[in-house]
Amino acid sequence: MKGPARGVHHPDARILIFAKTPVAGEVKTRLIPALGKAGAAALYRRMLEGVFDRLGHSRLAPLECWCSPDVHHPFFQQAAVRYGLSLKRQRGADLGARMYHAAVSALREVERVVLIGGDAPALDDGHIGQALAWLAEGQDAVLGPAEDGGYVLLGLRRCQPRLFDGIAWGTDQVLALTRTRLAALRWSWAELPELWDVDRPRDLARLKASGLANTL
Repeated sequence: MKGPARGVHHPDARILIFAKTPVAGEVKTRLIPALGKAGAAALYRRMLEGVFDRLGHSRLAPLECWCSPDVHHPFFQQAAVRYGLSLKRQRGADLGARMYHAAVSALREVERVVLIGGDAPALDDGHIGQALAWLAEGQDAVLGPAEDGGYVLLGLRRCQPRLFDGIAWGTDQVLALTRTRLAALRWSWAELPELWDVDRPRDLARLKASGLANTL
């Protein structure tokens, strides 16, 4: 699938997918007790491929994969060709800095961005399409709340470092703090339905039972 900007529904937007190289022992470490290092990495790889495939076929907007630690791993190089991804390297000392850098970079070229990860299989193109529509209608931001107190999606029409600085990423306070920051900025925002992601061993049974991914 080449030429990702052609024929998309929202050419003035970008979907920014944050991804780590699927190396055993370095990704989904909280799943290692249940799956082992290789198994956790393999699951993460399949979830990423599922995101790339679904969004590539949906043609919602051009896709940018923001890679860590870099774009050179064969997994990313092959995915770029297969799914029509643009590859970018994450830059920043923590997740907040990396998200801010990616959003600011993309918003220099387009009007709207949606940031997602690769570990929320219930987040589908309908949710992302709704986020893009809300941003087009004038919302400054869109949140996709996660059941664990974080978020699985962040949509933006503008960007401020205050939205990302000093947040304890990976804790159950991320969503609440982000709402507080949005209110302090006096931005308008909308929220999608609460969804779940795959972080802990207890999430594996839910993933298997959901029918969303034939990964276990």
